[in-house]
Amino acid sequence: MIPTDILIIGGGIVGQVTAIELAQAGAQVTVVDAGINAGSTANAGSLHVQMQSRFMRLYPDQVPDIEAALPLYCEAAEEWVRLDAAYGSFELVRKGGLMLAEDNSQLAFLEKKAAREAKKGVSVEMLDRPALERIAPWLGPQIVGAELCRNEGKVNPLVANLRLRAVADALGVRFEQDHICSLSVGHRVEAIGQNKTYRADRVVVAAAWGAGALVQGLGVMIPSVAEPLHMNITEACSARISQLVQHAERSITLKQFNSGQIVIGGGWSACDRGAHQVPAVDPLSLLGNVSLAARLVPTLGHVRIIRTWAGMNTTMDGASVIGPLPGCDKVVMAVPGDAGYTLGPLVAKLAASCILGQPDHSMIERYSPARFSA
Repeated sequence: MIPTDILIIGGGIVGQVTAIELAQAGAQVTVVDAGINAGSTANAGSLHVQMQSRFMRLYPDQVPDIEAALPLYCEAAEEWVRLDAAYGSFELVRKGGLMLAEDNSQLAFLEKKAAREAKKGVSVEMLDRPALERIAPWLGPQIVGAELCRNEGKVNPLVANLRLRAVADALGVRFEQDHICSLSVGHRVEAIGQNKTYRADRVVVAAAWGAGALVQGLGVMIPSVAEPLHMNITEACSARISQLVQHAERSITLKQFNSGQIVIGGGWSACDRGAHQVPAVDPLSLLGNVSLAARLVPTLGHVRIIRTWAGMNTTMDGASVIGPLPGCDKVVMAVPGDAGYTLGPLVAKLAASCILGQPDHSMIERYSPARFSA
């Protein structure tokens, strides 16, 4: 039996930042992570703000929730800047994100999307081909224009995860590798793991795609779903790609690290092998993903892919889940909506504020898990 003030279930970006916030406030914190299929350890490091065409195409019913959450995404990008200044460097670069158009119909779609985003406070601008040439001369000749979102950027998740873990360790946060099977709430919260049992005054559920199953027994049906996705990284190359690159219709993200390596991803599917095995790479996704990258940035056609992998993304209803469970304030949810790595630190900070009795109601009200209690 392991007693603690605060138990955090999930040791990814949300769990680590929540632990840091609470430990700095003087709490005794234990983080329990299953150690497999964590989105943060497979993430490619994109800092998304503008609405992603992939998500809009696949989940049109969820677009209103994503659009309403755009101010949260803007604030999340700023939270990464604050985090980088405090604990970095995470190789944070914020020179904007480009969403590319290859014909006039795609450009018209981006213009309408940009107008909607600007109304929500996102810093966007439409660029024609001459304007693109000045900042991205490496693009293929078929690109006719793009939407530039100045809020967007990129970090190196490998560096960020390691640095944040070191901060948490220095603060005395305890980390356990275990799979939590169930929660029960009485005078304290009891979490039954495969290896140990944990008791805490409060629990933060930061288990991403596993959050729904974990709290189902407490009467709340949160529709968190694991979505296996594919990614690639190249050898170091001489290209100088400063922006996060996406496409108006096709699924892709493309960004370059300080090492010169380029990470290519953006929502291509991987082969699901269940919750307890890492997803397998789908050869068709590999070929489709890298060939699209080479079409958009022709010089990449001469660069070798040195590693390809798959990991779990989390989808819900297009919105984050932040705050105490209805009728059970001892259990606080901290699950980002789409683009979980981008939103992670801000969601963590907001969840920690709930634990500390200082919730920012203006930011979390629309993301309350109470919307699922019916």
